[in-house]
Amino acid sequence: MMSSLIILSPGDAPQFSSRKKWSPFILLKYCLTLGLFWVLFNNPNTAIAAEPFAQWLSGIRAEARAQGISEQTLSQALNGIAPIPRIIELDRKQPEGRMSFQQYYNRVISPQRIEKGREMLRLHNAALQKISAAYGVPPQYIVALWGIETSYGDNTGGFMVVPALATLAYDGRRSAFFRKELLSALKIIDAGHINASDMKGSWAGAMGQNQFMPSSFHAFAVDGNGDGRRDIWTTLPDVFASTANYLSKSGWKEEERWGRKVTLPQGFPKSLTGLETRKTLAQWKGMGVKSADGTPLPETQEPMTVSIVTPDGTNGPAYLVYGNYRVIMKWNKSTYFATSVGLLADSIAR
Repeated sequence: MMSSLIILSPGDAPQFSSRKKWSPFILLKYCLTLGLFWVLFNNPNTAIAAEPFAQWLSGIRAEARAQGISEQTLSQALNGIAPIPRIIELDRKQPEGRMSFQQYYNRVISPQRIEKGREMLRLHNAALQKISAAYGVPPQYIVALWGIETSYGDNTGGFMVVPALATLAYDGRRSAFFRKELLSALKIIDAGHINASDMKGSWAGAMGQNQFMPSSFHAFAVDGNGDGRRDIWTTLPDVFASTANYLSKSGWKEEERWGRKVTLPQGFPKSLTGLETRKTLAQWKGMGVKSADGTPLPETQEPMTVSIVTPDGTNGPAYLVYGNYRVIMKWNKSTYFATSVGLLADSIAR
């Protein structure tokens, strides 16, 4: 949507001088225009295309060539693409209201998703156990992330990744970030991991069955079946191993859980909730925090520090979360997401 601008001609600009008085209207018009331009150029939600798309795309091609990407890949991936208005619409869309954690939970952890997760755990047990042993990540967490991200591969997104990233990089609102992701995507194609026509994902460029951004692909995707390609779109050993590698490299501790549901004592201060506050299990226990069934918190020899998160506030469910919870937060910086992954993993493993 174009904004209506107040345009000043050169003769409108006030030349501030003691020899001449300017009318209040001209001064007001000038100040309003300066203010409008300040808002436009300082508002992160405002996108201003500086050049035609074709010209901008030529710059991308030049930058990609300088980084060693082949002409064949550039032709395959970039020929004929154009900005996608629907992606800009989705990028601008704001939630119409805050969803409670319970609403989010009901959406992402249905009984059907739990049951299918258990089925996937049984069906792919051999591959998951092998990968779990190699990376130190229990299978249920790999399956839980798979389930929440793409419903076990059933919904990986229907957008072509390169045009989607090009749209967002050209748009200007977060151009630097998406320009890097676009170049990373071109390198994935150039390395032969996937063809441009098969590289599909979300409107924001998250790809495959575990929804890696291209930069995450380069950092964490691995070849799980030894065929020389890292295929997170159709090859499940690659999907599982890449997910496990992400968690492992992000600090996952095999011997720890993600967290547990707890009950808080009456009047528990809200200021003590959140990942910024860390205390030992003994300290929380001394403050009256108990396991969800009312029993005391477990004893531990290790002096680990843990936090309490209350996604819906202190009147809602409370969870004592460990270091692995913070690892899940590196995947997606949302307490709703991280808590749901942990709860789904627990349900799948039962």
